[in-house]
Amino acid sequence: MSNIKQILVVDDDQSIRELLSEYLTKMGFSVNSAADGIEMALQLKISQPDLIILDVMMPGDDGFVLCQRVRQESNVPIIMLTANSDEVDRVLGLEIGADDYMAKPFSPRELLARVKALLRRSAFHQETVPTTKPRYIQFSGWKLDTLQHSLSSDEHEALSLTGADFQLLMLFLDNPNQVISRDRICQALHGRNAFANERGIDVHLSRLRQNLGDDAKSPQIIKTLRGAGYVWIAEVQVLNE
Repeated sequence: MSNIKQILVVDDDQSIRELLSEYLTKMGFSVNSAADGIEMALQLKISQPDLIILDVMMPGDDGFVLCQRVRQESNVPIIMLTANSDEVDRVLGLEIGADDYMAKPFSPRELLARVKALLRRSAFHQETVPTTKPRYIQFSGWKLDTLQHSLSSDEHEALSLTGADFQLLMLFLDNPNQVISRDRICQALHGRNAFANERGIDVHLSRLRQNLGDDAKSPQIIKTLRGAGYVWIAEVQVLNE
């Protein structure tokens, strides 16, 4: 079986598609491309990529809509590209399930570093979760399925976690009652070659708290220690099922 990772580049700019296809192919990846959401859907029916590079501004369904659509069925890592320098667009991408983002124009070398970091993280989960993690973990009325990356509760609808959300949650569950620094969160989400982004960390934490129904002003699950980091304060129970 081939170990070559497959990347899907979705961008309406042909020059961007050609640039990334040529560069990433030289770097040892298998690259497919799509100019819009329709072509993207066709590509996803043919094969499931290991990572998607997704432009925000495209004709028809934009990148935000397509990202949400992918997240309904898959936890594949997604890097979003935006030509808008406004932080709002980039934050929105993270909030709807993207794992990382880059602003245009971008450095292909930096994009490559981010691609490799996300693929390492994804490979780590695939290799370790089935063998070293318990299948189910319970806390504060929630039940986490570490194999399916899903949360269930009697009081809430089931949630499917993105790769970044699951990684952050497992970081806390593996280290209850311990202070987790922002630097450690950044490394856990983006790997050794992490590119620090304060706002991005805030978005990930806020989204996790929102999913868990935890109020940052009166926390029952994740407590903020100003200047130090964050502490998981809820009781964690491993279920033997």
